[in-house]
Amino acid sequence: MHTIELSPRLLAVAGCVPPGVRFADVGTDHAYLPAYLLQRGVIDRAIASDLRRGPLDRARQTADRCGLTERISFRLCSGLDGISPEEVEVIAIAGMGGETITAILAAAPWTRLGDYRLLLQPMSALPELRAWLQKHGYKVERELLRQEGRTIYTVLDVVPGEEAPLTPAECWAGRQEHGRDDPLRPALLEGLRRRVERALEGISHSSRPEDVPWREELSAVREGLITMQKELEVCQM
Repeated sequence: MHTIELSPRLLAVAGCVPPGVRFADVGTDHAYLPAYLLQRGVIDRAIASDLRRGPLDRARQTADRCGLTERISFRLCSGLDGISPEEVEVIAIAGMGGETITAILAAAPWTRLGDYRLLLQPMSALPELRAWLQKHGYKVERELLRQEGRTIYTVLDVVPGEEAPLTPAECWAGRQEHGRDDPLRPALLEGLRRRVERALEGISHSSRPEDVPWREELSAVREGLITMQKELEVCQM
């Protein structure tokens, strides 16, 4: 029987799944995540959904190779449209853009009204996703960083709840307390600071009025990231 192994970023998502919960993997593609959790006895059954038939067929093939076909319910649907609130407790949405994750949650407001846990691993637009979550009744309980190649990925462990407003830098890097002890945190902050500085350099000579707010926001992000870096340096002395 085929045994599933996960990449570091998906392994981080799997590590956030409590034993015995009703679990759904949205945008499952090959269904590696639910298959891994089922093989290791973390969960008893799973829902695997995808917007396209091709990825869902690949998910069925994975389940067949692993002998898990009877334990995974396959749903061809957009986001959570084909999943009812009473069917799940933990929802993973990994490997897609932050804008897409936002759209999925916006179309399923019940995810912020009950006892749900969302495990989100965006590939882009993380600042926008963090800001949206804070404004729409979700609370980030912790963040996990994992590196694959030269890229550092972030996993957000999210529950319904109120959270204090985020600073511009926190939208980009997350709250410092969530990742202060993570060995990848210094590299993350340095990479983000350099990215912001490149963006600032790109618009520094722009005379367009519409660029002024963006330049001011980037400046605030940069200052906040530098402050976070200094705080980490003090903690590590």
